[in-house]
Amino acid sequence: MIVNDIEAYAAAHTTDDSELIRELIKASDEDLEHIDMLSGRLVGRLLAFLVKISNARRVLEVGTFTGYSALTMAEALPKEGVLFTCEYNKRYESIARTFFEKSEHGSKINLVMGKALETIPDISGTFDLIFLDADKINYPNYYELLLPRLKKGGILAVDNVLWGGEAVNPESDKAKAIDQLNKQIAKDESVEQVLLPVRDGLTVVRKR
Repeated sequence: MIVNDIEAYAAAHTTDDSELIRELIKASDEDLEHIDMLSGRLVGRLLAFLVKISNARRVLEVGTFTGYSALTMAEALPKEGVLFTCEYNKRYESIARTFFEKSEHGSKINLVMGKALETIPDISGTFDLIFLDADKINYPNYYELLLPRLKKGGILAVDNVLWGGEAVNPESDKAKAIDQLNKQIAKDESVEQVLLPVRDGLTVVRKR
């Protein structure tokens, strides 16, 4: 399929992940049946770019999975940077913690366990950058919760906004929720945004 060929070509011409992150991907693949929830190199490198060019110091991630994107962003953060990442699944937590502890950047990461809609209000402060990649049904609810926590000029990145193309003509509940979020962001005059057809779709939002 041409789309897969293009993605493979793009990945081959994109800066590689660190050795530890490649090890994390391998371990995730060996321990889990599916690792399609990994953001992937194209999204991962873009997140690292966003951290660096925005001079982010405080980052919030919603949806850790096995820690790929959290570790990618932590590597891009300065020494004084801090990243909070929210996860609910205990099995994913075990893999993520293992690699956070192995990394020289692991001290920047705070893994918050529990339902993110309940734990986010307990995390204090505002954020320079937020990455949303959690349960799709709650995407509209996450947006309402996260936007006030984003500082003026801050960046919100939302993954899987195309949902395999289903968001264009949504029928499933997840696709409908994603489409609702996409429309929600497009109508929000407090932000400017671009929806990029990278991998499964990534929207980058900047708070005015």
